[in-house]
Amino acid sequence: MQKIKLSIADRVYPLSVPEGEEAILREAAKSLNVMVDHFEKNYAVKDKQDVLAMCALQVAVQSSKEADANTTSQSDVHKKIVLLSRYLTKQFAS
Repeated sequence: MQKIKLSIADRVYPLSVPEGEEAILREAAKSLNVMVDHFEKNYAVKDKQDVLAMCALQVAVQSSKEADANTTSQSDVHKKIVLLSRYLTKQFAS
């Protein structure tokens, strides 16, 4: 584990992270800070907790959309595998 400090919404958070995960955490913090700046500049929200709640909601929605897309892709792949299996079964049965 390595110790790092991340700045999110003008607060510093000391963290212990597994080796190799620092870059992804820093990128995630950077993305959150971009979202925070966006909400503060474009909406009449001054309370950091409200801004962070809006960021959390946006991230949760994105995650749900990606999960739905992944489920759809898995379903499509499964259907194609079933069709291919049926085709191969017919070909080898002949």
